[in-house]
Amino acid sequence: MSFFFILSGFILTWSARPKDNVPGFWRRRMVKVYPNHLVMFAATAAVMLIASDPIGAKQFFTSLFLVQSWVPEAMVPTGMNPVAWSLSCEVFFYLSFPLLLLLVRRVPVRGLWTLAGVLLALPWLVVLFAKSVVGGTPLPGGYGVSFEQLWFIYFFPVTRMAEFVLGIVLARLVLAGAVPRIGMLPATALTVGGFVLNAHVPYAYSVGGTAAVWVAPLVLAGTTADVRGTRSLVRGRVLVKLGEMSFAFYLVHTLLLTSAGRWLLPDVSAGGAAGLLVGCLVASLAASYALFTWVEAPLVRKFGSYGGASRRRPGPSESAGAAAAPLAAAEAKE
Repeated sequence: MSFFFILSGFILTWSARPKDNVPGFWRRRMVKVYPNHLVMFAATAAVMLIASDPIGAKQFFTSLFLVQSWVPEAMVPTGMNPVAWSLSCEVFFYLSFPLLLLLVRRVPVRGLWTLAGVLLALPWLVVLFAKSVVGGTPLPGGYGVSFEQLWFIYFFPVTRMAEFVLGIVLARLVLAGAVPRIGMLPATALTVGGFVLNAHVPYAYSVGGTAAVWVAPLVLAGTTADVRGTRSLVRGRVLVKLGEMSFAFYLVHTLLLTSAGRWLLPDVSAGGAAGLLVGCLVASLAASYALFTWVEAPLVRKFGSYGGASRRRPGPSESAGAAAAPLAAAEAKE
């Protein structure tokens, strides 16, 4: 999730305009996020009713209003559509963004790298604090953390904000021309190596914002390459379209995978399971295309725009989003 939180802060900072007003910014963000969430919330509730799964009032209402990540109780952050917990964090980030941007803009360019280093270190300190101070009964399975510790490290919007602010700082560095050229190949290798390392460290250090250390260079490499107009596979029409659909795909894919696993997987062979997975991918792409085309895009055009494409700052948002699309499936962790 670190990639997306960092990318969110980066793109919002890159696209910010001097004449933006706070209510208008909040309106655009809610129009972008909430309609898709509401559609998938209703779809998830329908599937749960069909499956006779219990729906608790706390799960229902906290998820409906995107405040579920604030509740340190098992099954609440992921109680409805499991991936929507991250939207709870994003809503908090959006509400805080105008003030955060104002504060980061006051930091001189020479101090931004120091601030970035502090923000990269914070998630590691969060883990140390959780392990030392936050209590709770260890989760079964040998994870070495309690749910309360996991919530504090992974779900809690305040502790995840460091990644979002890091995105703001990185965008300021790029805008100031203070970022050295970073190749996509070494940045990608660092990211892959980081996730391989994740498999060999204590669980508490493999989740949450610690991944920012190896995904931040990938964000910088992708966005600076886009700013320079460097040729890249992620600038192709297909991947740009996938980038546009990536938010819808993120909300759709878990419901389809879990539904297929519940009702179809028990009746297929091992070979059929691979085909089922491919089918889920195709269905997720089709559903996300429909959600983007018929819900997200029309509402954003009508209620979430600035009022004209000519005012839009050219930059990395399209190809950065395209780069996020394949990572959405690979990171389907949330």
